[in-house]
Amino acid sequence: MRAKLSTTFQSLKVRNYRLFTIGQLTKLIGVWMMFIAQDWLVLELSNDSATALGVVTALQFTPVLLLTLISGRLADRYDKRLLLVIANATWSVLALGMSVLVVTGAVRLWHVFLFALLLGVSNALETPVRQAFVSELVGSSLLPNALSLSAATFNTARISGPALAGVAIAAFDVGPVFLISAVSSLAPLFGLFMMRAAELHRAELLPIDQRDAARVVDGLRYVAHRPDLLLPMALMSVIGMVLFNFQLTLAALAKTVFNTSAASFGLFTTALATGALVGALASGGRRSRPSVYVVIGSAFAFAVFGTLVGLAPTYWLVVAVLVPTGFFMIFFAQASNQRVQLGVDAAYRGRVMSLWVLVFLGTNPVGAPLIGWIAETYGAGVSIWLGGLISMAAAAIALAWQLRRSGGRLRLRFRPLPKLYVVHA
Repeated sequence: MRAKLSTTFQSLKVRNYRLFTIGQLTKLIGVWMMFIAQDWLVLELSNDSATALGVVTALQFTPVLLLTLISGRLADRYDKRLLLVIANATWSVLALGMSVLVVTGAVRLWHVFLFALLLGVSNALETPVRQAFVSELVGSSLLPNALSLSAATFNTARISGPALAGVAIAAFDVGPVFLISAVSSLAPLFGLFMMRAAELHRAELLPIDQRDAARVVDGLRYVAHRPDLLLPMALMSVIGMVLFNFQLTLAALAKTVFNTSAASFGLFTTALATGALVGALASGGRRSRPSVYVVIGSAFAFAVFGTLVGLAPTYWLVVAVLVPTGFFMIFFAQASNQRVQLGVDAAYRGRVMSLWVLVFLGTNPVGAPLIGWIAETYGAGVSIWLGGLISMAAAAIALAWQLRRSGGRLRLRFRPLPKLYVVHA
């Protein structure tokens, strides 16, 4: 057990990565508290409108659609740590401004829309740079472990943040939650300033005078000629659009279908994040690039359990099914991320990861309003299981394409244990 734990948390022995992780965990707990409070505030200001929730989600991620490729170009040209300082400082200022409006009672629905858009701009600039920066913190040998621990950090915050937000909203209303989020967002800045630049892994990067030639179109051409990168990105673009909208759909499911309080809504998100945390830790032991069939198989499993969430008839059954849903959600996301990161040249990492963030988060502006409309018109459950069915179809198409491209065939073995595997000609 000690050996397994030592392997799982190996990247935390690196000082710079440890500072990075502590800062991210502190900030993300506050961010998830803010997301829960924001969703609850929108429902209060809009008379329980799922469409309004969809608009907020779309505004948060529209900048990702518009700006993330530019951010990837910046990451390949300039100091990633400096870019992260600028992006995190901007987020902190915006979060403080939003908290002041909420605490003073001056907030209106259009204020929430505006700050969601502005925070989305900061997020669009920060996320691709942060994704690419991880490789500089630990190097390529520890990169799979570091990516899994980053996902575990994200989901630890996703577990504790909504739970804390539910309690805080019930006890103090939404205002103090926004204020806590603003203060916690300062933590990454302290971590970035305390890092030792000499210990960053930058040997694989091009010299500074050669980075000015980095162009967005070159990154797109690079990915276009790499089918091994195209498949996980295409699969993520579809599933990210129709099934990764749990921030929207679970809020609508909790309040409009099961008529629960903020604390009970937080339990939905906590159950999802609990499974996601286990999935992230399960990915942490991976030391090599995952195969394409791991990506496709985990995508199909995620789609199946996501469909069951939408079909579950009772509150506690939804909570139970959300745990394996969260597991396969993050297992699929991590397998896809690791397959992309471990297959890209260092000179293109910023631009390729910006394209990854685009298909992972940038599809939300397209999907969120549509999912919100479906949830409001036909019910929140329908919006979830329909997304699950579309995701299953996407995984099946990806499998068929890969088998045809590689000349493989599926085989099912019953002895000694049932096993589905691929046989190549």
